[in-house]
Amino acid sequence: MKKLFILFIAVVGFGVSSYGQVSATATSAATIVTPISITKTVNMNFGNVSVNANAGTVVLTPAGTRSVTGGATTPATVGTVTAASFDIAGAINYTYTITLPAAATTLKHTNNTDQMTVDTWTSSPTPTGTLDGTGAQTLTVGATLNVGASQLAGVYTSTAPFTVTVNYN
Repeated sequence: MKKLFILFIAVVGFGVSSYGQVSATATSAATIVTPISITKTVNMNFGNVSVNANAGTVVLTPAGTRSVTGGATTPATVGTVTAASFDIAGAINYTYTITLPAAATTLKHTNNTDQMTVDTWTSSPTPTGTLDGTGAQTLTVGATLNVGASQLAGVYTSTAPFTVTVNYN
């Protein structure tokens, strides 16, 4: 009888299914947001500048105001002074980072020989922006114009455009 009982336990014990493993399921989802975009609306212009025998700078703020140092001065006829302006568009209330140029941009005289540089880029907002309830914001950019001593008079324009990059956070 004892052998039969042990045999019964062995058969029943090994014949019963084990419930140590369980499973669950989950769903997956994704949300596609409006891509961020940037569109230039106004080019940067330092306006009219004069210079004496000393080098100087013209600092243009993102608000479009300027100040001068060294031998650079602003004549009575200011000319067109504008910070660069960009329209940013994308997902409502999203934040984004702003990347300004890391290097200087060269401005060349129409004679293609004389030149000046633009550097020390600044923006408003900075270093991040937030799109409003319509998914828009205006980004303005200023910089510093480095004027050489006795810089040749004439029109100077950039040899290549500068790049401003925006990206969602």
